Amino acid sequence: MEILKLSEIANACGGTFNNDCDVCGVCIDTRKITTGCLFVCIKGERFDAHQFAQEALDKGAAAVMIHSDADFNGNYVRVADTSRALLDLSGYYRSKFNLHLVGLTGSVGKTTTKEFTYLVVSAKYNAIKTQGNLNNEIGLPQMLFQIDGDTQAAVIEMGMNHFGEIHRLSTAAKPTVALITNVGTSHIENLGSREGILKAKLEILDGLEKGSTLILNGDNDMLSTVKDEDYNIVFFGIENGDFRAEKIFEQDGATSFDICYYGKKQRVVIPTIGIHNVYNALAAFAVGYALNIDAQMCADALMNYVPEGMRQKSVMVNGVTFIEDCYNASPDSMRAAITTLANTKGNKKIAVLSDMLELGEYSKQAHTDVGKMAADAKIDYLLTVGDMSNFIACGAMENGMKNVFHFDTKEELANKLLEILEVGDTAIFKASRGMKLEDVIHSVYDRWGK
Repeated sequence: MEILKLSEIANACGGTFNNDCDVCGVCIDTRKITTGCLFVCIKGERFDAHQFAQEALDKGAAAVMIHSDADFNGNYVRVADTSRALLDLSGYYRSKFNLHLVGLTGSVGKTTTKEFTYLVVSAKYNAIKTQGNLNNEIGLPQMLFQIDGDTQAAVIEMGMNHFGEIHRLSTAAKPTVALITNVGTSHIENLGSREGILKAKLEILDGLEKGSTLILNGDNDMLSTVKDEDYNIVFFGIENGDFRAEKIFEQDGATSFDICYYGKKQRVVIPTIGIHNVYNALAAFAVGYALNIDAQMCADALMNYVPEGMRQKSVMVNGVTFIEDCYNASPDSMRAAITTLANTKGNKKIAVLSDMLELGEYSKQAHTDVGKMAADAKIDYLLTVGDMSNFIACGAMENGMKNVFHFDTKEELANKLLEILEVGDTAIFKASRGMKLEDVIHSVYDRWGK
Protein backbone atom coordinates (compact mmCIF):
# COMPACT_ATOMS: atom_id res chain seq x y z
CA MET A 1 0.00 0.00 0.00
CA GLU A 2 1.22 3.51 -0.80
CA ILE A 3 1.30 6.19 1.91
CA LEU A 4 -1.85 8.13 2.81
CA LYS A 5 -2.19 11.02 5.24
CA LEU A 6 -4.58 10.49 8.16
CA SER A 7 -6.27 13.75 7.17
CA GLU A 8 -6.78 12.33 3.67
CA ILE A 9 -8.29 9.16 5.14
CA ALA A 10 -10.66 11.18 7.33
CA ASN A 11 -11.81 13.20 4.34
CA ALA A 12 -12.37 10.07 2.22
CA CYS A 13 -14.51 8.51 4.96
CA GLY A 14 -16.39 11.59 6.10
CA GLY A 15 -14.68 11.43 9.48
CA THR A 16 -12.65 13.57 11.88
CA PHE A 17 -9.09 13.12 13.17
CA ASN A 18 -6.92 14.45 15.97
CA ASN A 19 -3.33 14.48 14.68
CA ASP A 20 -2.16 14.12 11.10
CA CYS A 21 0.35 11.37 10.32
CA ASP A 22 1.46 9.02 7.56
CA VAL A 23 -0.31 5.68 7.11
CA CYS A 24 1.34 2.94 5.05
CA GLY A 25 -1.08 0.06 5.55
CA VAL A 26 -4.52 -0.92 6.80
CA CYS A 27 -5.11 -3.74 9.28
CA ILE A 28 -8.12 -5.24 11.07
CA ASP A 29 -6.31 -7.90 13.13
CA THR A 30 -3.91 -7.05 15.95
CA ARG A 31 -2.00 -10.26 15.19
CA LYS A 32 -1.04 -8.79 11.82
CA ILE A 33 -0.12 -5.25 12.82
CA THR A 34 2.59 -3.65 10.70
CA THR A 35 4.52 -0.54 11.66
CA GLY A 36 2.79 2.61 10.43
CA CYS A 37 -0.55 0.98 9.63
CA LEU A 38 -4.09 2.15 10.36
CA PHE A 39 -5.89 -0.28 12.67
CA VAL A 40 -9.60 -0.32 11.86
CA CYS A 41 -11.72 -1.21 14.89
CA ILE A 42 -14.42 -3.44 13.42
CA LYS A 43 -17.38 -4.32 15.61
CA GLY A 44 -18.73 -7.76 14.84
CA GLU A 45 -21.47 -9.93 16.28
CA ARG A 46 -19.11 -11.63 18.71
CA PHE A 47 -16.35 -9.08 19.31
CA ASP A 48 -15.59 -5.38 19.27
CA ALA A 49 -12.06 -4.49 18.15
CA HIS A 50 -12.33 -1.07 19.83
CA GLN A 51 -11.08 -2.81 22.97
CA PHE A 52 -7.81 -3.61 21.16
CA ALA A 53 -7.08 -0.04 20.03
CA GLN A 54 -4.28 0.57 22.54
CA GLU A 55 -2.74 -2.84 21.82
CA ALA A 56 -2.63 -1.99 18.10
CA LEU A 57 -0.92 1.34 18.81
CA ASP A 58 1.57 -0.31 21.17
CA LYS A 59 2.47 -2.77 18.41
CA GLY A 60 3.30 0.00 15.98
CA ALA A 61 0.06 1.16 14.37
CA ALA A 62 0.26 4.83 13.35
CA ALA A 63 -3.41 5.42 14.16
CA VAL A 64 -6.72 3.72 14.81
CA MET A 65 -10.10 4.13 13.15
CA ILE A 66 -13.01 4.17 15.61
CA HIS A 67 -16.75 4.80 15.60
CA SER A 68 -17.35 4.71 19.34
CA ASP A 69 -15.49 5.71 22.48
CA ALA A 70 -12.47 3.61 23.35
CA ASP A 71 -9.75 3.78 25.99
CA PHE A 72 -6.46 4.53 24.24
CA ASN A 73 -3.83 7.22 23.78
CA GLY A 74 -2.77 7.95 20.22
CA ASN A 75 -3.75 9.12 16.75
CA TYR A 76 -7.23 8.35 15.53
CA VAL A 77 -9.80 8.99 12.85
CA ARG A 78 -13.43 8.83 13.96
CA VAL A 79 -16.18 7.78 11.53
CA ALA A 80 -19.87 6.89 11.70
CA ASP A 81 -19.30 3.19 11.03
CA THR A 82 -15.86 1.57 10.74
CA SER A 83 -17.03 -1.33 8.54
CA ARG A 84 -18.57 1.01 5.98
CA ALA A 85 -15.62 3.42 6.26
CA LEU A 86 -13.21 0.56 5.52
CA LEU A 87 -15.00 -0.08 2.22
CA ASP A 88 -15.23 3.64 1.43
CA LEU A 89 -11.53 4.09 2.10
CA SER A 90 -10.60 1.16 -0.12
CA GLY A 91 -12.70 2.64 -2.93
CA TYR A 92 -10.95 5.97 -2.55
CA TYR A 93 -7.56 4.28 -2.52
CA ARG A 94 -8.37 2.18 -5.63
CA SER A 95 -9.43 5.34 -7.51
CA LYS A 96 -5.88 6.68 -7.22
CA PHE A 97 -4.62 4.04 -9.66
CA ASN A 98 -5.11 3.56 -13.38
CA LEU A 99 -5.12 -0.22 -13.88
CA HIS A 100 -7.14 -3.06 -15.38
CA LEU A 101 -9.50 -4.45 -12.75
CA VAL A 102 -11.54 -7.55 -13.50
CA GLY A 103 -14.53 -7.83 -11.17
CA LEU A 104 -16.20 -11.22 -11.16
CA THR A 105 -19.17 -12.80 -9.47
CA GLY A 106 -21.60 -15.69 -9.98
CA SER A 107 -23.63 -18.34 -8.20
CA VAL A 108 -20.92 -21.00 -8.59
CA GLY A 109 -17.45 -21.16 -10.05
CA LYS A 110 -16.27 -17.74 -8.88
CA THR A 111 -13.06 -18.88 -7.25
CA THR A 112 -12.01 -21.33 -9.97
CA THR A 113 -12.76 -18.74 -12.65
CA LYS A 114 -10.75 -16.22 -10.64
CA GLU A 115 -7.78 -18.58 -10.67
CA PHE A 116 -8.02 -19.20 -14.42
CA THR A 117 -8.46 -15.48 -15.05
CA TYR A 118 -5.52 -14.51 -12.89
CA LEU A 119 -3.28 -16.90 -14.81
CA VAL A 120 -4.36 -15.32 -18.08
CA VAL A 121 -4.09 -11.72 -16.87
CA SER A 122 -0.72 -12.23 -15.18
CA ALA A 123 0.68 -13.64 -18.44
CA LYS A 124 0.96 -10.04 -19.62
CA TYR A 125 0.47 -7.79 -16.60
CA ASN A 126 1.85 -7.50 -13.09
CA ALA A 127 -1.34 -8.57 -11.37
CA ILE A 128 -2.86 -9.32 -7.98
CA LYS A 129 -5.88 -11.50 -7.18
CA THR A 130 -8.35 -12.06 -4.37
CA GLN A 131 -6.79 -14.31 -1.76
CA GLY A 132 -8.80 -17.03 -0.03
CA ASN A 133 -12.35 -15.94 0.77
CA LEU A 134 -11.63 -12.19 0.96
CA ASN A 135 -14.57 -11.41 -1.33
CA ASN A 136 -16.96 -9.57 1.00
CA GLU A 137 -17.24 -6.04 2.42
CA ILE A 138 -14.47 -6.69 4.93
CA GLY A 139 -12.26 -8.88 2.74
CA LEU A 140 -12.40 -7.00 -0.57
CA PRO A 141 -10.93 -3.78 0.88
CA GLN A 142 -7.94 -5.78 2.13
CA MET A 143 -7.28 -6.81 -1.47
CA LEU A 144 -7.65 -3.29 -2.87
CA PHE A 145 -5.08 -2.04 -0.37
CA GLN A 146 -2.59 -4.46 -1.97
CA ILE A 147 -2.54 -2.26 -5.09
CA ASP A 148 0.55 -0.10 -5.49
CA GLY A 149 2.36 1.79 -8.23
CA ASP A 150 3.70 -1.43 -9.77
CA THR A 151 0.27 -3.08 -10.06
CA GLN A 152 -0.98 -3.21 -13.64
CA ALA A 153 -4.05 -5.41 -13.13
CA ALA A 154 -6.22 -6.97 -10.45
CA VAL A 155 -8.66 -9.88 -10.48
CA ILE A 156 -11.20 -9.26 -7.74
CA GLU A 157 -13.88 -11.76 -6.68
CA MET A 158 -17.17 -10.46 -5.31
CA GLY A 159 -19.45 -12.58 -3.16
CA MET A 160 -22.85 -11.79 -1.73
CA ASN A 161 -25.81 -13.06 0.27
CA HIS A 162 -28.24 -10.13 0.00
CA PHE A 163 -29.29 -7.32 -2.30
CA GLY A 164 -26.99 -4.32 -2.25
CA GLU A 165 -23.78 -6.14 -1.40
CA ILE A 166 -22.44 -6.45 -4.96
CA HIS A 167 -23.40 -2.78 -5.50
CA ARG A 168 -21.20 -1.71 -2.61
CA LEU A 169 -18.32 -3.97 -3.63
CA SER A 170 -18.41 -2.91 -7.27
CA THR A 171 -18.60 0.82 -6.58
CA ALA A 172 -15.52 0.44 -4.38
CA ALA A 173 -13.53 -1.78 -6.75
CA LYS A 174 -14.55 0.09 -9.93
CA PRO A 175 -13.98 -2.79 -12.38
CA THR A 176 -12.85 -2.05 -15.92
CA VAL A 177 -14.11 -5.49 -17.02
CA ALA A 178 -16.99 -7.34 -15.34
CA LEU A 179 -17.69 -11.07 -15.48
CA ILE A 180 -20.67 -13.10 -14.25
CA THR A 181 -20.07 -16.86 -14.36
CA ASN A 182 -23.71 -17.96 -14.01
CA VAL A 183 -26.97 -17.47 -12.17
CA GLY A 184 -28.10 -20.51 -10.22
CA THR A 185 -29.83 -21.01 -6.88
CA SER A 186 -27.17 -20.10 -4.30
CA HIS A 187 -28.63 -17.74 -1.64
CA ILE A 188 -32.13 -18.11 -3.08
CA GLU A 189 -33.35 -18.14 0.54
CA ASN A 190 -32.34 -14.48 0.87
CA LEU A 191 -33.03 -13.30 -2.68
CA GLY A 192 -36.39 -14.97 -3.23
CA SER A 193 -36.01 -16.25 -6.79
CA ARG A 194 -33.51 -16.74 -9.60
CA GLU A 195 -34.77 -13.45 -11.00
CA GLY A 196 -33.76 -11.89 -7.70
CA ILE A 197 -30.34 -13.54 -7.93
CA LEU A 198 -29.87 -12.14 -11.45
CA LYS A 199 -30.80 -8.67 -10.24
CA ALA A 200 -28.33 -8.92 -7.38
CA LYS A 201 -25.51 -10.15 -9.63
CA LEU A 202 -26.11 -7.35 -12.15
CA GLU A 203 -25.34 -4.84 -9.41
CA ILE A 204 -21.76 -5.36 -10.58
CA LEU A 205 -22.63 -2.87 -13.32
CA ASP A 206 -22.99 -0.12 -10.71
CA GLY A 207 -19.22 0.24 -10.51
CA LEU A 208 -18.48 -0.48 -14.19
CA GLU A 209 -17.83 2.50 -16.44
CA LYS A 210 -20.22 2.87 -19.37
CA GLY A 211 -18.84 1.33 -22.56
CA SER A 212 -16.78 -1.26 -20.68
CA THR A 213 -16.91 -5.00 -21.36
CA LEU A 214 -19.40 -7.24 -19.53
CA ILE A 215 -18.70 -10.97 -19.98
CA LEU A 216 -21.62 -13.36 -19.44
CA ASN A 217 -22.37 -17.07 -19.72
CA GLY A 218 -24.41 -17.39 -22.92
CA ASP A 219 -25.58 -20.89 -22.01
CA ASN A 220 -27.13 -19.75 -18.74
CA ASP A 221 -30.86 -19.26 -19.20
CA MET A 222 -30.89 -16.11 -17.07
CA LEU A 223 -27.72 -14.39 -18.26
CA SER A 224 -28.42 -15.07 -21.93
CA THR A 225 -31.37 -12.67 -21.71
CA VAL A 226 -29.31 -9.70 -20.49
CA LYS A 227 -29.29 -6.68 -22.80
CA ASP A 228 -27.81 -3.29 -22.06
CA GLU A 229 -26.65 -0.87 -24.73
CA ASP A 230 -24.49 0.97 -22.20
CA TYR A 231 -21.98 -1.91 -22.12
CA ASN A 232 -20.07 -4.11 -24.55
CA ILE A 233 -21.72 -7.44 -23.70
CA VAL A 234 -19.74 -10.54 -24.64
CA PHE A 235 -21.04 -14.09 -24.21
CA PHE A 236 -19.14 -17.34 -23.71
CA GLY A 237 -20.51 -20.86 -23.85
CA ILE A 238 -20.60 -24.25 -25.51
CA GLU A 239 -23.97 -23.88 -27.19
CA ASN A 240 -24.08 -20.08 -27.51
CA GLY A 241 -21.54 -17.32 -27.34
CA ASP A 242 -18.96 -15.09 -28.95
CA PHE A 243 -16.39 -17.42 -27.36
CA ARG A 244 -17.43 -21.08 -27.85
CA ALA A 245 -15.79 -24.35 -26.88
CA GLU A 246 -15.79 -27.09 -29.52
CA LYS A 247 -14.22 -30.57 -29.86
CA ILE A 248 -14.10 -31.08 -26.08
CA PHE A 249 -12.10 -34.16 -25.06
CA GLU A 250 -11.22 -35.43 -21.58
CA GLN A 251 -8.32 -37.78 -20.95
CA ASP A 252 -5.96 -38.56 -18.07
CA GLY A 253 -7.29 -35.80 -15.83
CA ALA A 254 -7.01 -33.09 -18.50
CA THR A 255 -9.49 -31.48 -20.90
CA SER A 256 -8.68 -30.20 -24.38
CA PHE A 257 -10.95 -28.11 -26.61
CA ASP A 258 -10.99 -25.45 -29.30
CA ILE A 259 -12.05 -21.92 -28.45
CA CYS A 260 -13.79 -20.40 -31.48
CA TYR A 261 -14.17 -16.62 -31.44
CA TYR A 262 -14.72 -13.95 -34.07
CA GLY A 263 -13.66 -16.22 -36.94
CA LYS A 264 -10.53 -17.45 -35.10
CA LYS A 265 -9.69 -20.68 -33.29
CA GLN A 266 -7.35 -21.48 -30.39
CA ARG A 267 -6.62 -24.97 -29.04
CA VAL A 268 -6.57 -25.08 -25.23
CA VAL A 269 -5.66 -27.78 -22.71
CA ILE A 270 -6.54 -27.41 -19.03
CA PRO A 271 -5.15 -29.83 -16.40
CA THR A 272 -8.53 -30.63 -14.87
CA ILE A 273 -11.82 -32.23 -15.88
CA GLY A 274 -15.48 -31.25 -15.88
CA ILE A 275 -17.58 -29.26 -18.34
CA HIS A 276 -17.95 -26.52 -15.75
CA ASN A 277 -14.19 -26.00 -15.92
CA VAL A 278 -14.45 -25.56 -19.68
CA TYR A 279 -16.85 -22.70 -18.97
CA ASN A 280 -14.45 -21.26 -16.39
CA ALA A 281 -11.56 -21.36 -18.84
CA LEU A 282 -13.70 -19.85 -21.61
CA ALA A 283 -14.57 -16.93 -19.35
CA ALA A 284 -10.90 -16.36 -18.52
CA PHE A 285 -9.97 -16.47 -22.22
CA ALA A 286 -12.66 -13.88 -22.96
CA VAL A 287 -11.15 -11.64 -20.28
CA GLY A 288 -7.77 -12.07 -21.91
CA TYR A 289 -9.19 -10.98 -25.24
CA ALA A 290 -10.77 -7.92 -23.62
CA LEU A 291 -7.38 -6.99 -22.18
CA ASN A 292 -5.53 -7.48 -25.49
CA ILE A 293 -3.61 -10.56 -24.38
CA ASP A 294 -2.35 -12.80 -27.18
CA ALA A 295 -4.46 -15.95 -27.66
CA GLN A 296 -1.50 -18.32 -27.43
CA MET A 297 -0.35 -16.59 -24.25
CA CYS A 298 -3.84 -17.15 -22.81
CA ALA A 299 -3.77 -20.83 -23.79
CA ASP A 300 -0.30 -21.34 -22.30
CA ALA A 301 -1.40 -19.66 -19.07
CA LEU A 302 -4.49 -21.86 -18.72
CA MET A 303 -2.27 -24.95 -18.83
CA ASN A 304 -0.73 -23.85 -15.52
CA TYR A 305 -3.95 -24.12 -13.52
CA VAL A 306 -3.71 -25.96 -10.20
CA PRO A 307 -6.95 -26.67 -8.24
CA GLU A 308 -7.15 -24.77 -4.93
CA GLY A 309 -7.84 -26.58 -1.68
CA MET A 310 -10.70 -29.07 -2.03
CA ARG A 311 -12.16 -27.59 -5.22
CA GLN A 312 -12.48 -30.63 -7.46
CA LYS A 313 -8.92 -31.73 -6.81
CA SER A 314 -8.21 -35.13 -8.39
CA VAL A 315 -6.02 -37.47 -6.33
CA MET A 316 -4.90 -41.01 -7.24
CA VAL A 317 -4.47 -43.26 -4.19
CA ASN A 318 -3.47 -46.89 -4.70
CA GLY A 319 -5.28 -47.24 -8.01
CA VAL A 320 -8.45 -45.31 -7.11
CA THR A 321 -9.23 -41.81 -8.36
CA PHE A 322 -10.64 -39.59 -5.63
CA ILE A 323 -12.10 -36.20 -6.59
CA GLU A 324 -12.13 -33.83 -3.61
CA ASP A 325 -14.80 -31.15 -4.01
CA CYS A 326 -15.78 -30.25 -0.46
CA TYR A 327 -15.18 -26.51 -0.37
CA ASN A 328 -18.79 -25.56 -1.02
CA ALA A 329 -22.00 -26.91 -2.52
CA SER A 330 -25.18 -25.72 -4.17
CA PRO A 331 -27.65 -27.48 -6.48
CA ASP A 332 -25.70 -26.12 -9.47
CA SER A 333 -22.29 -27.27 -8.27
CA MET A 334 -23.77 -30.64 -7.24
CA ARG A 335 -25.01 -31.05 -10.80
CA ALA A 336 -21.55 -30.19 -12.11
CA ALA A 337 -19.92 -32.71 -9.76
CA ILE A 338 -22.30 -35.50 -10.74
CA THR A 339 -21.78 -34.74 -14.43
CA THR A 340 -18.02 -34.81 -13.95
CA LEU A 341 -18.23 -38.20 -12.23
CA ALA A 342 -20.55 -39.59 -14.89
CA ASN A 343 -18.13 -38.58 -17.65
CA THR A 344 -15.06 -40.18 -16.07
CA LYS A 345 -13.68 -43.41 -17.46
CA GLY A 346 -13.01 -46.46 -15.33
CA ASN A 347 -14.82 -49.02 -13.25
CA LYS A 348 -17.41 -48.07 -10.63
CA LYS A 349 -18.44 -44.45 -10.20
CA ILE A 350 -19.20 -43.57 -6.59
CA ALA A 351 -20.75 -40.32 -5.36
CA VAL A 352 -20.19 -39.46 -1.69
CA LEU A 353 -22.49 -36.55 -0.89
CA SER A 354 -23.51 -34.55 2.16
CA ASP A 355 -25.72 -31.55 2.91
CA MET A 356 -26.00 -28.29 0.98
CA LEU A 357 -26.44 -25.48 3.50
CA GLU A 358 -28.31 -22.14 3.42
CA LEU A 359 -31.14 -23.23 1.11
CA GLY A 360 -33.99 -22.48 3.51
CA GLU A 361 -37.44 -23.72 2.48
CA TYR A 362 -35.98 -24.84 -0.85
CA SER A 363 -33.64 -27.31 0.88
CA LYS A 364 -35.77 -30.47 0.88
CA GLN A 365 -36.67 -30.20 -2.80
CA ALA A 366 -33.11 -29.26 -3.77
CA HIS A 367 -31.64 -32.31 -2.05
CA THR A 368 -34.28 -34.58 -3.56
CA ASP A 369 -33.47 -33.21 -7.01
CA VAL A 370 -29.77 -33.95 -6.51
CA GLY A 371 -30.65 -37.58 -5.81
CA LYS A 372 -32.69 -37.73 -8.99
CA MET A 373 -29.72 -36.28 -10.91
CA ALA A 374 -27.45 -39.02 -9.56
CA ALA A 375 -29.92 -41.69 -10.69
CA ASP A 376 -30.33 -40.12 -14.13
CA ALA A 377 -26.54 -39.94 -14.52
CA LYS A 378 -26.28 -43.72 -13.97
CA ILE A 379 -23.89 -43.36 -11.04
CA ASP A 380 -23.06 -46.84 -9.71
CA TYR A 381 -23.10 -46.07 -5.97
CA LEU A 382 -24.46 -43.20 -3.91
CA LEU A 383 -23.36 -42.78 -0.29
CA THR A 384 -24.79 -39.94 1.81
CA VAL A 385 -24.42 -38.57 5.33
CA GLY A 386 -26.17 -35.64 6.98
CA ASP A 387 -29.74 -34.78 7.91
CA MET A 388 -30.76 -33.19 4.60
CA SER A 389 -28.77 -35.67 2.54
CA ASN A 390 -31.33 -38.30 3.46
CA PHE A 391 -33.49 -36.56 0.84
CA ILE A 392 -30.70 -37.06 -1.71
CA ALA A 393 -30.83 -40.78 -1.00
CA CYS A 394 -34.62 -40.83 -1.19
CA GLY A 395 -34.65 -38.91 -4.47
CA ALA A 396 -32.19 -41.34 -6.02
CA MET A 397 -34.16 -44.40 -4.91
CA GLU A 398 -37.43 -42.89 -6.09
CA ASN A 399 -35.80 -42.45 -9.48
CA GLY A 400 -34.80 -46.12 -9.68
CA MET A 401 -31.24 -46.12 -8.35
CA LYS A 402 -30.35 -49.37 -6.56
CA ASN A 403 -27.03 -48.94 -4.74
CA VAL A 404 -27.99 -46.11 -2.41
CA PHE A 405 -26.81 -45.93 1.19
CA HIS A 406 -27.50 -43.26 3.81
CA PHE A 407 -25.53 -43.13 7.06
CA ASP A 408 -25.92 -41.44 10.40
CA THR A 409 -22.17 -41.00 10.90
CA LYS A 410 -19.13 -40.31 8.74
CA GLU A 411 -17.38 -43.34 10.22
CA GLU A 412 -20.14 -45.66 8.98
CA LEU A 413 -19.95 -44.08 5.54
CA ALA A 414 -16.16 -44.45 5.39
CA ASN A 415 -16.43 -48.13 6.35
CA LYS A 416 -18.94 -48.78 3.57
CA LEU A 417 -16.87 -46.91 1.02
CA LEU A 418 -13.79 -48.96 1.90
CA GLU A 419 -15.90 -52.11 1.58
CA ILE A 420 -16.98 -51.38 -2.01
CA LEU A 421 -13.84 -49.68 -3.38
CA GLU A 422 -11.78 -51.49 -6.01
CA VAL A 423 -8.78 -50.52 -8.10
CA GLY A 424 -9.94 -48.53 -11.11
CA ASP A 425 -12.92 -46.92 -9.36
CA THR A 426 -13.60 -43.18 -9.16
CA ALA A 427 -15.19 -41.55 -6.11
CA ILE A 428 -16.21 -37.91 -5.80
CA PHE A 429 -16.80 -36.13 -2.48
CA LYS A 430 -19.17 -33.15 -2.54
CA ALA A 431 -20.77 -31.11 0.26
CA SER A 432 -20.98 -27.67 1.78
CA ARG A 433 -17.87 -26.66 3.69
CA GLY A 434 -19.66 -26.77 7.02
CA MET A 435 -20.27 -30.53 6.70
CA LYS A 436 -16.50 -31.24 6.86
CA LEU A 437 -16.71 -34.16 4.47
CA GLU A 438 -12.91 -34.15 4.38
CA ASP A 439 -13.13 -36.18 7.60
CA VAL A 440 -14.29 -39.09 5.44
CA ILE A 441 -11.60 -38.40 2.85
CA HIS A 442 -8.79 -38.51 5.40
CA SER A 443 -10.18 -41.66 7.01
CA VAL A 444 -10.37 -43.43 3.66
CA TYR A 445 -6.89 -42.30 2.57
CA ASP A 446 -5.41 -43.56 5.82
CA ARG A 447 -6.98 -47.00 5.43
CA TRP A 448 -7.38 -47.66 1.71
CA GLY A 449 -4.94 -50.22 0.33
CA LYS A 450 -3.52 -51.12 3.73
